[in-house]
Amino acid sequence: MNTLSLRHGPIRLLFSRDLWAGAWFLIAYQVVGWVLFSIALTAALTGALLAITLAGIPLLIAAAATVRWCANIERARLRPFCGEVGTGYRPTTGAGMLARVRTEWRDPATWRDIAYLIGMFVPLVALDLVVLTVWLVFLAEITLPVWYWAPWQTVHGVRYHGVQLGYFPNGPHGHPGYGLYIDTLPKALLAAVVFLILFVAFSYVLVATAKAHVTVARNLLGMPGDPLREAREVLGRPGPLSVAEGAVHHGLTEEFIPNER
Repeated sequence: MNTLSLRHGPIRLLFSRDLWAGAWFLIAYQVVGWVLFSIALTAALTGALLAITLAGIPLLIAAAATVRWCANIERARLRPFCGEVGTGYRPTTGAGMLARVRTEWRDPATWRDIAYLIGMFVPLVALDLVVLTVWLVFLAEITLPVWYWAPWQTVHGVRYHGVQLGYFPNGPHGHPGYGLYIDTLPKALLAAVVFLILFVAFSYVLVATAKAHVTVARNLLGMPGDPLREAREVLGRPGPLSVAEGAVHHGLTEEFIPNER
């Protein structure tokens, strides 16, 4: 289950929980993701490097606990979007520290945690950052009519005020000049309308990115589902043959039981 939805009209999307909750999820990952990546990577590398020593056994246990703690932080962040995802960690079998090390580091759930916290960190944080940057730029440019006059540049001793959307090395009226130089209120209003349209359109991209991120996190950090669950449910339901068989048995029963007069 993933509660983030793209089934909103443009206006409704702007005021929906999906857009702003998805944006907050991606923004928070730019901070939380870096922290959890650093902690999990340090713990995993320390445990791996010292595993050949006698001190490596408790360090491996501590490293597994640290990785799982980091994964639980992300599971808590997933809860508003897909509920409890579970962990699927195997219980420790046997007594002693060696048994615990073997159980925890042979557990596929531990390696799925590492795959998300470390392996998927770079592509996820890069994708989220690019999408967030473009989305926030469009959002900021909607306010151009308020502040378009503030930026300025000096060209050949002449001071020009306005926002450059392009390349104007010789000022707004010089040549060459490519793009739009916003130095009047009508230009600022026109640009704001264009950026509003781009912002609304790109909001769908942001929600889709957040939805994809949540899906990746849920699949790696959550308890694996039963691939045969749907088949088991179908087999457990009464089918057409069972209904027909019941009708035949019912008819035979009525035939052999005499009617009461």
